[in-house]
Amino acid sequence: MQEVNLAALWLRISAQIVEVAYRLYGEAPKAESVRTLNLSDESTEVLGQGRARRDKAREEWSSAKAWVASDRFFTHENGEGLHPDWVSRRFKRLVELSGLPPVRLHDLRHISASLSLLQGNDIKVVQERLGHSSRQITSDTYTSVLPELARRETQSMTSVIPRSVPYDVLRQLELPQKLFDDGMIVVHADAVRARDGAWTISVKARHSDRPLGRIKTSAASQERAAQAAIQWVRDRCKEASLKILSAARVGGHLPESGKRLHRLARFVIDSGEEPGLAGWTRVPVSPSGPGASEQEGAA
Repeated sequence: MQEVNLAALWLRISAQIVEVAYRLYGEAPKAESVRTLNLSDESTEVLGQGRARRDKAREEWSSAKAWVASDRFFTHENGEGLHPDWVSRRFKRLVELSGLPPVRLHDLRHISASLSLLQGNDIKVVQERLGHSSRQITSDTYTSVLPELARRETQSMTSVIPRSVPYDVLRQLELPQKLFDDGMIVVHADAVRARDGAWTISVKARHSDRPLGRIKTSAASQERAAQAAIQWVRDRCKEASLKILSAARVGGHLPESGKRLHRLARFVIDSGEEPGLAGWTRVPVSPSGPGASEQEGAA
């Protein structure tokens, strides 16, 4: 907890978790892996919301004398630290619901580094953020990205500033809890374009034809219509205290629609409720190294 400073916008990595026979132990990482990372405003906001939820849960669970004190930032609602295996399985489920190709949780580290390099950040900065012992290791790991960096250096870069697209709500978006599976739901935004150029956009669940909501917009293109759909769903989820885990533009026509129905976007939405702990056993976390497990066994 003391390793995260939201006021100063930084967090520090000074320990790592080692798993031995499903038990977790704290261990000091290599010297070059100990590092301080700056936090973006968006990351700080998300972490702040998480801390507020945990503080509220601590009050509720403490009153029942069931709060599990730990030094973790991310915990179950009773304060118990998350097991890496639980996190990995949760991530795998999100990937499946998002319709993405198989990707491991650890792959996000490589994706982050690749995007940072493609954004034009210096490789030395990426090296320090990853905790690599040398710049050469970072360079060798991301050789596939370097040619793209060289190409971009010869071109001028322009920023695309998203602009809001006006729309009228024909039917307010409602997401009944019964449609959520394991706390999540996948919905699509489909649209029909009239002869006057106006788009009628409907949001439907993955396996249902019944519209959950509908808007109308005079967007000039399919891309702008998709932007209106995403903006609408985001606004509505914010009002309903729902979390959008994924919002991706799709594009194209639906085969069965005779090219009249356009698929604009796909969303994965979380109910915002904390996952339950049914069936989970408390996992002790000791500051000692893996050797402690052998000592316990000997005892």
